[in-house]
Order: sequence, then C-alpha cells, then structure tokens
Amino acid sequence: MKKIVIKVAINCQICKTDVMKAVTKLTGIDQVSVDGEKGTLTVVGDVDPVLVVKRLKKIKKCPQIVSIGPPKPPEPEKPKPEPFSVPCLPPSCKDCQLVAVGYYSPYEGRLCSIL
Repeated sequence: MKKIVIKVAINCQICKTDVMKAVTKLTGIDQVSVDGEKGTLTVVGDVDPVLVVKRLKKIKKCPQIVSIGPPKPPEPEKPKPEPFSVPCLPPSCKDCQLVAVGYYSPYEGRLCSIL
C-alpha cells in the first residue's frame, strides 16, 4: 500500500473529470482524490506509479510525480468551523473547448468545416 502524489494541470471541471476517469480504471486503487486548486492528484493503493503516469499521458496531460510513500494513518477528526464559499473550477478551459474551423473555396463553391 502506497500513496502517490502527482502534479497535473487541472484547469477546469472537464480536466478534473478526465483525470479521474483515466486513473480509476486501473486495478489496485483504494482511494483517488483531485485537488484543483493545487493541481495535484493523490492515489492510494497497490498500483504502479508508472502506470498512473502512462494513463495521464494518454489523455494528453503532463504529469510530474511529487512523492511516493506509505499513506499516513488517519488522524482523529476535529470539529471544523463553518467553511466559507470556495471558488469552483470553471466548466471548461481553452484546452477542452471545441473550436470550429470553416473553409470556403470561391473556385469550387464548397464549404468544409472541421471540429
């Protein structure tokens, strides 16, 4: 059992969902968490860190391993004060949006569009 912390560019909600989908398909994972503000992915379980990095590279993310080690034992819960609103991630970023490109040829009279 080990805890793997990986730094990944998480700019929007779509990025966060894509990272979670890619990593949770691996076997041997007990817990996965994504921190959008810090841009970190934390994986706890019996999984090879190289496989996690390969999965993230397949979805065109640039992962950097921050730390690998045993997970810390859970601390006793303390009463938490009421949190105030924390800004959420935007629904999509420039990397995740589809851009339509149109091409018109005056000689052929055709219109071609690419998404």
